[in-house]
This record gives sequence, C-alpha cells and structure tokens, in this order.
Amino acid sequence: MTAPIRKVVIVGGGTAGWMVAAAAARYLDDGQRQIILVESDAIGTVGVGEATIPPILGFNQLIGVDEREFVRATGATFKLGIEFVGWDTGDDRYLHAFGGHGRDIQGLAFHQLWLKLRDYLGIGGLDAYSPSAVAAYLGRFGQPGGTAPLAYAYHFDAGLYAAFLRRRAEASGVTRIEGRITTVDRDPENGHVRAVRLDDGSAVDGDLFIDCSGFRSLLLGKTMGVEFEDWSHWLPCDRAIAVPTEPTTSLLPYTRATARAAGWQWRIPLQHRTGNGHVYASEHMSDDEASALLLANLDSKPTADPRQLRFKAGRRTKMWEGNVVALGLAGGFLEPLESTSIHLIQTGISKLFGLFPDAGFGNVERNEYNRLMGDAYTSVRDFIILHYHATRRDDSTFWRHVRTMPIPDSLTRKLALFREKGRIFRYDDELFGIPSWVQVLLGQNVTPVGYDPIVDALDADRVADALREMRAATLRAAKALPDHAEFVARHAPFDHRPEFAK
Repeated sequence: MTAPIRKVVIVGGGTAGWMVAAAAARYLDDGQRQIILVESDAIGTVGVGEATIPPILGFNQLIGVDEREFVRATGATFKLGIEFVGWDTGDDRYLHAFGGHGRDIQGLAFHQLWLKLRDYLGIGGLDAYSPSAVAAYLGRFGQPGGTAPLAYAYHFDAGLYAAFLRRRAEASGVTRIEGRITTVDRDPENGHVRAVRLDDGSAVDGDLFIDCSGFRSLLLGKTMGVEFEDWSHWLPCDRAIAVPTEPTTSLLPYTRATARAAGWQWRIPLQHRTGNGHVYASEHMSDDEASALLLANLDSKPTADPRQLRFKAGRRTKMWEGNVVALGLAGGFLEPLESTSIHLIQTGISKLFGLFPDAGFGNVERNEYNRLMGDAYTSVRDFIILHYHATRRDDSTFWRHVRTMPIPDSLTRKLALFREKGRIFRYDDELFGIPSWVQVLLGQNVTPVGYDPIVDALDADRVADALREMRAATLRAAKALPDHAEFVARHAPFDHRPEFAK
C-alpha cells in the first residue's frame, strides 16, 4: 500500500485556513499526522463575510462547537433569511427565507398547491407558510424544539470566528508558524509542492498542501498554474466597499440586500456592530460614486473608514492539482449575495475529507473532487445570476445589461420549466433546494402560466381549508416566539474580552 499522508500544511489563515485547521485537528489528527498552518500577520485577510446559511450549524456541530460559546465569542446574531429590496422594479421587496413552506399533500409539492389556490379567500402569500419568514418579519426568534421549527443560520464577525477557530485548533494540536512565504520548492519529477520557504530562510515541508492564500492563490494558481475561469460576463460586479457602523436598536433576524444603480448594498446586524457594504460593477459606476452612495444610505454612524475590495467572479478550472487543494478565495469567488462564501469553504473541506488521499495521490480521488467542487460552484453561480437576470428594472445601464444578457444553458432550462408549470428539479447535491428557487423566482415576478396538472386530482376546497389552517398555525407559532434581540441578550450576549479579538 502507498504510504499515508503524515504532514498537512495549510498556507494562509483567515476564515478558510482556520476552518480547515479546526476540522483537521478533529478528524485527521491520528496521533501521527502533523497539521501545520503558515500565515503572516503582515498579510491581511478579506474578512468582510459575516452572513451564513444553515449548513454552518452542521459544520460547527461536527467540530464540537457549543453554540452559546460561539455566539458570545463572535458577536453573532441569528439569521432567518435574506430580504431583497428593489430587485424587480425598484420599489419591491421579498424574503428568501430558510426552510420550507407549509406541508406537501399526497406527495405534491406545497408550492404547486399554492399556485392553484393563491387567489382563494384567506390563502395569502407564499411567505405566510414559512415559519422562518413569518418570524423574521415579526422580529422573533426561538430555538428548534420550541413553538416553531425555524431553519436558521448566523450573522457573525468573520475575524472573530477565525480567532475562535484558531484557539480551538491550536489547543487540539495544530502548529501555527508565523512567516511570509517567499518561494515554493517543487519536486522536479511530478511537479508536487515539496516545501514553502519563509522570509526568515526556514522551510516548511509537507505531503499535502491546502492553499488558503486568498485571491493570490499562491499555490494552486501561481505555483501549479491552474487557470482561472472568468464568469464576469454573467456576474459583472467586480468591486465592493465595506464599512462597519454602530449597532442599531432594531436587531433584525435577517440580512438585507438592497439593489442599487450598478449593484447592491448589504446590511448585516451583529451584536456589537452592523456590517455594511456596496457591491458594484466598475464599468457602470466609479469608485467615488459607489462610496458616496454607500455612506449616504447607512442606518448608523460609521466606526471605521470604508475599505475597498477588488475581485473577479469565477473559479479555478481545478480545485485540486497534484498535492495542492485550494479552499476559499484561492479556488474561486462568487459575490456574497446569497451568503455562500463560507459554505463553499465548508463544502470543500467535507469533500476533501471524504476523498482524503494517500501519499500516492491517485487520479480517482482528485478527479472526483474537482467534479464535485465544479458542480458546487456552478450551481451557486446560476442561482446568483438568476437574481440579476430575472428583473424588470430598466433604470440604468447596469440593469439593462444583466436583464438582457445571455445566461448559462443550465439556468435557461430551469427558468423554462418553472415558467411553464412551476416545476423545479434539484440536480445531484446542488446547494439550493426547491423552496429557495421558488421564493426568488416568485419574489422577482417570474410567475408560471400554469401548475402541475396532478394537483387537480385533489379536492380544491378541502386543500384550501388545509392551507388556511397551516397559515394560521404558522402565525400563531411565530407570535409565541421571543423578540430576537431579547433572545440574543438572554441566550449568549457578546463577550467583549480583549483576548477574543486576538
């Protein structure tokens, strides 16, 4: 048998680096395998991602994180979905809430029943059947097992999350080496990375290298030469300006994404501050205009100077080449419209551990990993493109471009199926399920001309009565929940101790 991997070297810290370090300490450390993370305090991290989606709960649980400890340490709040403002006509809004709607009846998808009966008296909008949506708009939150089965995620400080994971990882045996990488040594026979050399002259050798070096993609891109697949023709936003502000009195349990003339603005409420940012296309708006627009639309006073980021939507054509695997920005970037950045890191970790190689680095695991990660990025890409393409806005060059641009065939097929009879199919293990697609499509006024004809086999009046009761029960359950801000203050208030910021 080929020798096992005994030394895993993680290049770069930040959220990606310390997520994989914490997970590796729990699942890869067999007492003989070393896990080393190399990072430099002189190199900053992007660190503006603050909103997540429900699978983050599974990751935290797998690495043994206590929720209250995590919420206290990161200033977290609870998130029930994302509110989209102005994405269809400019004066509209809808909520992409987590979880499902109502209950399927006799195997028929709930939204198909609703499509047929939506004009019946007392049926109401689709949001009325989502526990997370109703609770979000009431400003309520409660843990699962209470009066409402809420699906939720978190808003948190990404820098504090990385620090939180670092403490756990180092306590579990991960070795951190401070230093800036100057050169990379490669095996002349197979091209694998042998070691990274630091600015003090030392070298860190390893068997498997995990590239978490951010947009630089030091190992996968620069060293291994894996090309970048540019998706900016579909996702033209290429810059962002981020600024934190003082916390507001209302602690909303959802993220807000407000469409602007050449992009969109985020608002993410944490316990100790509010995260704000403006994602925009530089071809359609200058940096000064983008900054002024953001600063003019803040809910509270800035606590730091605005920070600009430049990026390009897309991914590396492979996420694993030779003995190098890239996670996070080193492998690709999709704007944070649906809060997927941290999830894609989590997905990469999960797939890597599930296909963990030996020192022979066979093609089978590597090819499957690249296929799975390629599919993961592509499915998220299509979902984000949907938000831009499915609009009726005609008030700027940016919106006219995204509304009329050619879109991927994979998205075209989904749209055609939905427009005909409201059908959505989920392929393989793509991230966003039927409720997510339905909410965004209906929220942006993509309305099917019909519905699944099998629905007509059910008694319409009886089904309508069932829906009215579901709606009433959902509202009763949400009203019984505590106020979100009160719940956070009682459950896990932010711990301001200075050591938590290290």
